[in-house]
Parts: sequence; structure tokens; C-alpha cells
Amino acid sequence: MHLSRSRLMAAGIAGIALVAGVSVPAEAASPAKASTASAETAAVQAKPAKTSKAERKRVDSVPTPKLGWYKCYGIAECATVKLPLDYDKPKGAKTEIAVLRVKAKDQKHKIGSLFVNPGGPGGSATSFALDAPYFLSESVLQKFDVVGVDPRGIGASANIKCFRSVKAQTAVLNKLNIAFPVGAKQEATYLAGAKALGKACSTTGKPLSGAMSTAEVARDMDVVRRAVGDKKLTYLGFSYGTALGEYYANMFPDRVRALAIDGNLDPRAWVGAGSAGNQILDARLHSANGAYRALKEIFKRCDQAGEKYCAFAAGNPETNFAAIAKSLKAKPVVVSDESGTFTITYADFVGAELGMLYSPYAGESTMQLAADVAALIKGGSSSAVSAARASVLHRIRTARATGYDFPYDNGFEATMGVVCTDGTHPKNVASWPAATTVRDRQAPYFGKAWGYIDVPCARSTWTVRDEDAYRGPFTKRTSAPVLLVGNFWDPATNYDSSVAMSRQLPNSRLLTSNNWGHTAYGTGTCATGAIDRYLLSVALPAKGKVCAAEHQPFTEPIDPGGVPATATTMSATAGKRLPPVVAPQPVSILTGRR
Repeated sequence: MHLSRSRLMAAGIAGIALVAGVSVPAEAASPAKASTASAETAAVQAKPAKTSKAERKRVDSVPTPKLGWYKCYGIAECATVKLPLDYDKPKGAKTEIAVLRVKAKDQKHKIGSLFVNPGGPGGSATSFALDAPYFLSESVLQKFDVVGVDPRGIGASANIKCFRSVKAQTAVLNKLNIAFPVGAKQEATYLAGAKALGKACSTTGKPLSGAMSTAEVARDMDVVRRAVGDKKLTYLGFSYGTALGEYYANMFPDRVRALAIDGNLDPRAWVGAGSAGNQILDARLHSANGAYRALKEIFKRCDQAGEKYCAFAAGNPETNFAAIAKSLKAKPVVVSDESGTFTITYADFVGAELGMLYSPYAGESTMQLAADVAALIKGGSSSAVSAARASVLHRIRTARATGYDFPYDNGFEATMGVVCTDGTHPKNVASWPAATTVRDRQAPYFGKAWGYIDVPCARSTWTVRDEDAYRGPFTKRTSAPVLLVGNFWDPATNYDSSVAMSRQLPNSRLLTSNNWGHTAYGTGTCATGAIDRYLLSVALPAKGKVCAAEHQPFTEPIDPGGVPATATTMSATAGKRLPPVVAPQPVSILTGRR
């Protein structure tokens, strides 16, 4: 969802920066039997597919806009452009789209423009482009103007607004401001809020709510590509931004120069084609499975490493984690500090642990949080318990803090505007409790956390449609090869989705990384360098390439805070931050905090 400029900067500052990596054999690190090399195979077509007549007519009927650039934010140029709300009616109603670019440092030898998107859906591409100097490699910054196009309804573009006032919005969002509902009473409240949100966006939110599909964003991006003078698109997208890249590759396959997408969604699962449309989104994407796979591996490595390297290693980490979860389900922990009394629930704990899995230091951070919560359950007045209380309260308050008072924040509406119009979803909100219960059995802890993310999209609730949404095929051969990047332990965009996408897209190459957290760029020189080289020269890494990140869990002694001693200095020595990716995380989705 949309993050403000200050929040994006905070995310970048908090990230550990570009670190070293090396190549290792795929067989040495893969968590699954499916080999990376076999994932590369796809049907070979003699020639690239052409953009369909319908898509050419839609976008090419729009005159090339003149971008009235003006200086902004000290280092950038900004512009806005009005584009058709419906591309089938190019002279009809318009919506305002915001564009920002940071110009290449070496204009004389510039390759062109690099379009970027941080994910979400609902992330601001203009804010992401503005942050490019802090996370993109210098070689890329030298040769590309970095361009962000805010998706329609989102960020600095004309915003979707489903409620007539903040008061009306707050009344609905207060029903949804938990990681996920537990028990019949919370489920009833949550479903009522989801139903109210879907109905509001299907009425007050029109017409924009019915024109926010990823296909529309791809069309907007193609028009802006033409406006900045690029004959073909060069693109770098993360998380949901991979879906935007996948859509563009298949809608405009002959207009691709280089397209790198990191942390892939499987587009067939995303749209819910056919009978899959009767399943909730996570039953198709399996994000919860990716998160649980990562947590299981962390338990294993923590146990092997011992207490010197893992704060939660005493006894059996998996058994002890389950005991914490069981205890919180039975009785939440009530703790107090100078700012008041706070109740820590099972959903709070799971939501916070999921948030920890997004970090390259996922092993250390998840196990330290578990150790701190265990100390609070045990109780007492020791200094260790006091430290644990402060740590847990900080993490969970940050995750749960509300952010929808003044000014009007349309973050959740922006996210749902894309999710609900892109795909098909079950008919009634009443089906979600049973469906998420099944998912929680299949992927313990995280099945419900991920399962409730799309409940406002129930077809009988979210009734507005985008008749021009794209639903496939996703098998077009592009004019240049596409680089897909996936990491084994991603808790949001399951690595299996990157494998699936590589099998669908004929002219593609899958690069695998063994880093922790969400997406791979910036976690090691191997993955980052491969993406940079591809963007600069369209040179692909070798088939079956698996990159190793600098850090693996529990390989360094921990400090009293539960993290490796080098973790706080790594960004300073490397000089770059992690990209502030806006992941589709179902933790405090209402707050804009990821």
C-alpha cells in the first residue's frame, strides 16, 4: 500500500545495505526438489509475439503527452499527465497520473529511462524513484534516468477515495485494524468491516475504483514511456511490481528492452482464472506457505547453532514457539509501561513474527522476538524481563499503530482497488473464516494472517468491475529476454511463484538467491550485480545460477539485542540501503507501515 515519503525513507534507513555474495550450485541450497534449471524450460517460439491490435489501438490512439517537467525535491523533476480513465474512450474522462524522474548522472552516455515500481499494490513509484540514489548501484544511476509512474488512484496520482470523510472511513477501518481475526466475535466484526469497505469502494469510490487494474497501469506506463522518448521499456519491479512487469511483457511483448522483476507473483494465481476464482487469494498464491517454510528452516538452524548464536535455542525452538502461540491463544499477555497498558494477543505475535521474516536478518529477529515474548509470559521483575517488555512493546506498537486520522489516508483503498479489480474472488465474505482455517492447517501461523488480505474483494461486496482488466495469457515471447529473480526464503512472494513464472514466460531466465527476507536486490553483490548487468546490457546470468547472500542466520555471535554484532555496521561499509520495497504484507495493512 501507499507509503509516505517519510515512511519510505525510514524503511530505507532501517534496511541493511548492499552486501557481498557469491555463486553456489543450485543443488546446494534449494529447499525444494524442483531444480532451477528445469524451471528455465519453456516452449520456444521463432519470433517475439506482437502487441495485440486491441492494445495497440488503446494506447497508440492517445497522443504523446508533453510532460511539463519542473524541479522538485532538490534532485528530481516532476510532472503530471492526464490519461484516459477508459482507454476505449481516449477522448473521454481523464485521470491525473504523477511522474517523477531522477536524471542519469552521465547524460552524454545515457542508455535511456529505467521505470521502477516498489510493489504493494499501492506503493508510490514516484517516492521509490526519488529514493533511487540510496539503493540503486552507481553504474545504473550513471546510465539511466530513473522514472516512477504512480499507479492510478495511488500516491501522487489522483487518489481513490471510498469514503466521504475521515470519520466515515475510520468507522469502517476500526473494524479491520488487527493482524487477523481470532474467534467468532472478531471474525464477525472483521467481515462486517470488509463488507462495508467493499461496498464503499463500489459506490463512493467510483469511477476510479473500476479503473485501477494492473492492465490500466501498464497502459499508462507505455504512454509515459513514449513521452520520455524511449522506443522500448526498461523496467525494474519488486513484489507486486513484478505483476506490473509480467502484464507489460504480455500486453506489449514487442516493446521490451529489458525487464527485471524481483520477488515474483504467479500472474495466473493472481487473477484467479477459471475455478481458481472461487478460492481466496492465498490459496492460489501460497504466500503463507513461503512464510512457514522460512520459519521452519529458522527453527532448524537455530537449534543447530545453539544459544551463543540464537537467542531462542534453549530446548526445542519449534516446540517452544508452539507453546508461546498456544499460551497467547488461551490468554493474551497484558503489560504496562510509562505510556499505558497494552494487551499482546496471539494475532499480534504472529503478525509481528511475519514482519520479522521480511528482514535479511529474519532468523535472528524472529527468534529474539520469540524469546522476548516467552520472557513476558513467564513474568517476573528482572532486568531481562524489563528489556523484553520494552522490545516487544516497541515492535508490536509499531505494527499496530493507527494511521488513518487526518489527513485522509487512502492506503487500504488503494491496495484493494488493484487486488479486487485484477482478479476473481469468492462470492461472499462469509466463506473466508472456513477458507483461512484450511490455509492455517496447511501453513501454520500464517494461513490466517495471509488469508484475510482480500476479503473486501468478495464478488457480492466489491461489485464494481474493470472491463478492460487483463487476464492472460502470460506466455508471450518478448522482444528481449526477461530476468526473473526469486529468493528461497521469501515470506510474501513465495519462491515457487518465480519458478512458475519462469516456466510460463518463454524468453525468460530465472536467477535464484538464498537470501532471507523479501526480494533479493541489495542483499549481495552476486544478485545485485547480475540485475545491474542485465539492465545495462541485457546480459543474462547463467542458467541455474544461484546467488549466496552475505548473511545467513546464526553464523555470528549475537549481541545482547539478539542480532549479529556486524548487522549495525554493514550498511555503512557498503554505502547503499535495501530498496524500500512495499510488500503485500498483511500486518497493519491499514497503517501504511510495512
